[in-house]
Amino acid sequence: MTTKKKLSLTSRIVIGMLAGIAVGIFFQFILAGAEERQLSLLGLSIPLRAFFVDGIFHIGGEIFIASLRMLVVPLVFVSLVCGTCSLSDTSKLGRLGGKSIGLYLITTALAISLAMALALLTGPGVGVELQAESTFDVSAAPSLAQVFINIFPTNPIQSMASGNMLQIIVFALLFGIAMALTGKAGERLAGIFNDLNEVILRLVTILMNLAPYGVFFLLAKLFTFIRYETILNLFMYFMVVLTVLLVHGLLVYPVILKALTGLNPIIFLKKMREAALFGFSTSSSSATLPITMETVTKKLGVKNTISSFTVPLGATINMDGTAIMQGVATVFIAQLFGVDLSFSDFLMVILTATLASIGTAGVPGAGLIMLAMVLQQVGLPVEGIALIIGVDRLLDMTRTAVNITGDAMVSVVVGKSEGEFDESVFNDPRAGLKEESIDFHHLRDS
Repeated sequence: MTTKKKLSLTSRIVIGMLAGIAVGIFFQFILAGAEERQLSLLGLSIPLRAFFVDGIFHIGGEIFIASLRMLVVPLVFVSLVCGTCSLSDTSKLGRLGGKSIGLYLITTALAISLAMALALLTGPGVGVELQAESTFDVSAAPSLAQVFINIFPTNPIQSMASGNMLQIIVFALLFGIAMALTGKAGERLAGIFNDLNEVILRLVTILMNLAPYGVFFLLAKLFTFIRYETILNLFMYFMVVLTVLLVHGLLVYPVILKALTGLNPIIFLKKMREAALFGFSTSSSSATLPITMETVTKKLGVKNTISSFTVPLGATINMDGTAIMQGVATVFIAQLFGVDLSFSDFLMVILTATLASIGTAGVPGAGLIMLAMVLQQVGLPVEGIALIIGVDRLLDMTRTAVNITGDAMVSVVVGKSEGEFDESVFNDPRAGLKEESIDFHHLRDS
């Protein structure tokens, strides 16, 4: 008897994405030019938008995002405590922090420099003369000083409740160090945390099997409302940002990986496909963090002592995709309003956007708030942000995929340099695949 081969999780996610896009376009077509259309079924009149788009698609997508976000705080805290308490040598923690933060900031500076260079070369906003008017209201961006002050929690429980990732990371690091220095009591507590970490990772695996459905609901709703004329009006801006994102994700990261580790970048990119699809679908580095952690550990071969530190840190401070958007948007808005930026202005944008990436939350749309701070630093009208909101959602999806690819690349580099890396797992094309599917009938019967 032949058994039917199951589709891989990646294949099912792609099918969910394509189906969601197709259904969204279909609903946009049939709802065009009408406040509401009705579907007659079994004598009942069902409002299409309220029932499907604002109902089923919205609820399904929000439940999927909520289920991922549910895991973020416990996963970051528990895994980071486990990784930190296993480092009996506290100087190793300093090395990990120095290497990780240094690489993240360097790749961010490269990203925004490349973005502004291509924007200046192509001139997406040249020839348009706009007048600045205060028509766009944006939340106030925190100062750089306040960003650094906010890293340290005054109430760690409140930090966990509000999802303040930087404060959670700092508290987890301090808690893990204290456990490592406590002796027998710390060892007993470490065993509990390690068991808890295994349970959380199993929960991640279970939720991953629901991803194709969540992706379908998210994209079906998005493509129902997307305004195609807005994308056409900002086509040049869109293509410049997209080009830099692809170059950075598919060229810059692999080159850095090859130069610093000698590993095959093609293998790396292939194993990142699934996590990148998650990032693209959710537009949230934080929501994708459980899947990124799973990929880095189980497929790329980075030991948990490294990944539990570098991946949560990267989801918080590594915002290369956001920096690319900010670089191109700054040049684009300056060209639209006819403002000439000096060389010192460009340097200020690079510095500000690089440091601002540390304070950019890993949630959809947070980059727009930080863009306001970048624009203010060089005297550009903040209302220019309103011009790019129409296409930012699609770009947000792509830059999230770039961000998590950068998180994984830095994790591999740091893991390799610390000797906490299994190259046989990295080179094994089937590594981690056994975790993709769960036999729920077996779980129920056992």
